Formats: sequence, structure tokens, C-alpha cells
Amino acid sequence: MSLYPGGACMSDSVNDRIRTLVCDQLGVADADLTGDANILEDLGADSLDVVELVMAIEEAFEIEIADEEAENLKTLGDVERFVSERVAA
Repeated sequence: MSLYPGGACMSDSVNDRIRTLVCDQLGVADADLTGDANILEDLGADSLDVVELVMAIEEAFEIEIADEEAENLKTLGDVERFVSERVAA
């Protein structure tokens, strides 16, 4: 996958881009990424990791995620659904 300035990708799905960001930000293997993987408990993120991940997603998809919205994103599936809805809107 190639990320270009502004986070634009060619021919990759939203979920693929999110999973790449999660792997890069949290240093986890793609095999560990399931829709029900809890970002804090299963993927080992701490609060700073979560902030950095949210910022990376905002930049990559050119969206804004309010703090209240970010608090509700507990699993990878939550993140994928949220971003997919925002990008499609």
C-alpha cells in the first residue's frame, strides 16, 4: 500500500488503510487485527497510543473525530465502521 501526501491511497479499501495505520501506530501484526479486537486490551494501546492513532486516522482520511466520538471507538470494528460512515458521507 502506498500512502501519498495527505493520506491518499490508490485502490485500497478504507478498512485496509485503517489496518495499516493500526499496525504502524501500535506495532502489532496484521494477524492480530480482527473486528472485535479491543484497541486497549487486545492490541496493547495506552492512552497516548490512542491519541496518536486518532490523529493519524484524521490526517489519512481528512476527517475530524471529536473526543466524545473517540471515546466510543473501543474495537477495530468500531473504528472501521465510524471511518467508513464518515468517508461515505
